[in-house]
Amino acid sequence: MTAQDRLETIFADVVRRNPGEAEFHQAVREVLDSVVPALTRHPEYADAKIIERICEPERQIIFRVPWEDDRGEVHINRGFRVEFNSALGPYKGGLRFHPSVYLGIVKFLGFEQLFKNALTGMPIGGGKGGSDFDPKGRSNREVMRFCQSFMTELYRHIGEYTDVPAGDIGVGGREIGYLFGQYKRITNRYESGVLTGKGLSYGGAQVRREATGYGTVFFAEEMLRAAGDSFDGKRVVVSGSGNVAIYAIEKVRQLGGTVVACSDSSGYVRDDKGIDLDLLKELKEIRRARIDAYAAQRPHASFVAGRTVWEVPCQVALPCATQNEIGAAEAAALIRGGCTIVAEGANMPTRPDAVRAFVEAGVRFAPGKAANAGGVAASALEMQQNASRDSWTFAHSEQRLREIMTDIHARCHATAQEYGMPGNYVAGANIDGFRRVAEAMLAHGLI
Repeated sequence: MTAQDRLETIFADVVRRNPGEAEFHQAVREVLDSVVPALTRHPEYADAKIIERICEPERQIIFRVPWEDDRGEVHINRGFRVEFNSALGPYKGGLRFHPSVYLGIVKFLGFEQLFKNALTGMPIGGGKGGSDFDPKGRSNREVMRFCQSFMTELYRHIGEYTDVPAGDIGVGGREIGYLFGQYKRITNRYESGVLTGKGLSYGGAQVRREATGYGTVFFAEEMLRAAGDSFDGKRVVVSGSGNVAIYAIEKVRQLGGTVVACSDSSGYVRDDKGIDLDLLKELKEIRRARIDAYAAQRPHASFVAGRTVWEVPCQVALPCATQNEIGAAEAAALIRGGCTIVAEGANMPTRPDAVRAFVEAGVRFAPGKAANAGGVAASALEMQQNASRDSWTFAHSEQRLREIMTDIHARCHATAQEYGMPGNYVAGANIDGFRRVAEAMLAHGLI
């Protein structure tokens, strides 16, 4: 049986064993399509059933989360933690609170997280968690009560040497604070390293909030540099207007680019003079307003409801919103608009048909497991500081983040060349991350 035939059999088994989990199937398919050359070169991986073992999480935890709203009404949500693989270190990955969360989403995110964490070179495994709870429109006290109930179950499964959650969509500094407080209350331990993304006043790290957005831009900067170019004078489009998007916009501006459009779920704003970052931060971080409020305060900007931000011509595209936001039609619009680089700031925002379109058109494309690894890299740096009871400056933390992202780019670039696919960042990221996990699994024996 050839390596490709073996992988087709494995994928069919993954689909059979995980019915209805389309996002997880998509994430597995993308990795399997890339690692055929590695399996051909390393038959020991196949002999030890490394792929089969990687595709099966070490542990999947599902639990009930009861809580009471401000009117005294009882609600029941479902909580998840998928501890995917600990070959490289304790499970590490965020918590997502959003109505779309179900087991398939959490497994897809955990699977991606495993390889993303491997690419950082840090000693962390892969995991992910969350709930179908929606914090939007809820009072602080309601969010607190939900987080306390969620942690009342989760606490028994996590720890700084076991599993270290962080934030994701719907889980920011407020939620992390409530979760950490309840963990401390239950365990009677001030275990700073059990959660990352904490506030600076109680063990958090500089640059953690900015890290995913900054890291995506650092990776894109390296892609440009590899082509003898830079951000200077580039038109950039960013999807989203949350934490990742805001700090991607900030770093693009610092590097000389101009972000001309960003979005939220209601539509997008276009500002050819460049997005006013101070106004965007006020609207999204303080007032929590919709993106159309931006155009209302910038007369020369326009708001387009219900349309895709990818129809705005640009040279660099940074998808920073959510999974599967770029399909074949959006990819075609970007290509027509002169886009030459796409770097994913979100998790799997590009569909497989769009990735193929980019590759065929010569657009350089960086998958999220490489380009948005800055967030988890900064989380690992926060863990280092917690372990040593230390605190680093913003400048030092940002420099470490830049070094990590530069190294990830270099290894993805070199691995793609090594396997005869120069410039293919998808193959480079998947093969390098897979090899790191596989070698550790071989060393640990059959567990």
